[in-house]
Amino acid sequence: MLQKKEETISLGRYLFERIRQLKVQSIFGVPGDFNLTLLDKIEEVNDLTWRGNANELNAAYAVDGYSRVKSTDSSANGFGCLVTTFGVGELSALNGIAGSYAEHVGLLHVVGIPATSAQQKQLLLHHTLGNGDFTVFRRMSSAITQTTGMVADAATGPEEIDRVIREAYINQRPSYLAFPTNMVDLEVPKLSLDTPIDLSIPENDPETESEVLERVTELISNSKNPIILVDACCARHGATGEARKLIDLTKFKFAVTPMAKGAKYIDEDHERFAGVYVGTLSYPSVKEQVESSDLILSLGAMLSDFNTGSFSYSYQTKNVVEIHSDYTKIRSANYPNVRMKAVLQKLLESDKLKEAASKYKPVEVEKDPFPEEKKDELSKITQQWLWSKVSGWLKENDIVITETGTSSFGIIQTQFPKNTLGISQILWGSIGYSVGATCGAAMAAQEIDPNRRVILFVGDGSLQLTVQEISSMAKNKTKPYIFVLNNNGYTIEKLIHGETADYNSIQPWDHLKILETFKADDYESIRVSTVKELLDLFSDQNFAKNDKIRVIELMLDTMDSPQNLIEQAKITAQTNSN
Repeated sequence: MLQKKEETISLGRYLFERIRQLKVQSIFGVPGDFNLTLLDKIEEVNDLTWRGNANELNAAYAVDGYSRVKSTDSSANGFGCLVTTFGVGELSALNGIAGSYAEHVGLLHVVGIPATSAQQKQLLLHHTLGNGDFTVFRRMSSAITQTTGMVADAATGPEEIDRVIREAYINQRPSYLAFPTNMVDLEVPKLSLDTPIDLSIPENDPETESEVLERVTELISNSKNPIILVDACCARHGATGEARKLIDLTKFKFAVTPMAKGAKYIDEDHERFAGVYVGTLSYPSVKEQVESSDLILSLGAMLSDFNTGSFSYSYQTKNVVEIHSDYTKIRSANYPNVRMKAVLQKLLESDKLKEAASKYKPVEVEKDPFPEEKKDELSKITQQWLWSKVSGWLKENDIVITETGTSSFGIIQTQFPKNTLGISQILWGSIGYSVGATCGAAMAAQEIDPNRRVILFVGDGSLQLTVQEISSMAKNKTKPYIFVLNNNGYTIEKLIHGETADYNSIQPWDHLKILETFKADDYESIRVSTVKELLDLFSDQNFAKNDKIRVIELMLDTMDSPQNLIEQAKITAQTNSN
């Protein structure tokens, strides 16, 4: 029986309707001849907008930032979507996709590919390697995605689209979907959209989960000085709400890692917050409180070098519980497929936990000192002074994005107000990431709350890799603060090796002309060199309002750096030489 036109929907529109059901309102990417008809379908979906980017790498960074901000819009995971074209487009995005994979960011990478008939005939099309292999680029992506898929026909297309989206969403990793040009307009039943994609996390094995809960509650009952350590995957997999409830219920001290700084619900003004733990690079009081604990509940650990002070965790206890997104480890015992969110929910319901918490006598928390360097008003700005002063200028609900380098290390000593979201690519560490991520974050902020400020701190060297995305920010009328730390080149690299080497130098730019060059409609460009100039700026009520896009150039000495970065660079240099 033939279906009436109003009862069907094109496969292309079906894809974007499904994306919209996940609260996505912006699609990132770059047009190309193999995705143009697919992009037409975006306009058919209510409240969905195409946000074209300057290039595919920046688009991948943008959707990463967008997804991270979207996770703060509800208790759900974050999600985003970018569309590129076959071969040349998709390969340009892969560095950004790899970063999202490494750091557990959920998104869908849709690639417009040649028609299935052209593939079957192995035509020598442009954007191919000239060998008739149309699957090679998908295979390249398979190592850095949760799953890959292709829309092969109308009968299975909706199911395949749903599967690929589900895998990306519940695992918080990128998925890849190839969409042939001749599949875009094929009609499928519209009724399929009425059944939501099953986004439920697979249930834990009851018997294994029960054993985990018994062992964890026993360790908690016998502990006198426990601490909760919140890490990145707790935030990425939507479990910080449970983490916060655990903190409030037990009154245990808690700390965060650099990758979890600014995680949703994990507020630094909380009475039980001890600070940011980075192994030997931590402030002494934070290091002591974490490492002297007799029980460590580690939630969503990502034990990378820059997240741990080059693997310098020195716990004095073997009573360590690691609860990860898809497994749990208690001391030396591994429990596969015991997922974090569900097991934390069961733990919070446990009468044994409530009994143990009622008997626990809270240990005093020594607050992170956030030391401030005293400076004369006419003095030059230094990193040590800057990051402490930023604390007083930030306000609730800000989104703070820091670039790999002095910014991501310096921000550790900045105290975040309540509900401040921190974004930094500490594990993957691709320089230039933060500019593209700011583009996506600013667009997500527009959708959630236009008054929410988006603040970027980026070095002058990193900015040169992805500066084009400021043009996209201007085009889309976003209003971020772009603080450019001008320290004359790649300071983090100079600290590691080659302080005076030519390869660590860059061509100086006139940063105050960037917004003019990109023809921003309403903008402000400011250069700040002294302590007084920055204090005056931070006290200016007009400057505090995100009513225009701004570039603020901060003039710094070349080798001036946060102390923890100086120490990290020494360790990294030593590691690289071994």
